[in-house]
Amino acid sequence: MKLSKFEIDDKLKNLNGWIYDSERDAIVKDFKFKNFRDAITFVLRVAFESEEMDHHPDILIEYNRVRFTLRTHSEGGVTEKDFELAYRIDKI
Repeated sequence: MKLSKFEIDDKLKNLNGWIYDSERDAIVKDFKFKNFRDAITFVLRVAFESEEMDHHPDILIEYNRVRFTLRTHSEGGVTEKDFELAYRIDKI
């Protein structure tokens, strides 16, 4: 079930660096790494987590920078699944 803006803002308080993108109705976080190899290794680890959850992020890779955009496409916005994946990404 899609979360309200109030619920999203409340849950973002428990995450470090994630922001709400109102235009995409998604939560977003940018990561920066030492080099391309480290960035791709991180993306691969996230890929295994997201595949396990059957919930897949939008990923933008620019050399040593990675942006994850999380939204549940089937619900048309942010759900609990997005926050669960965000927590898992932060643990990596």
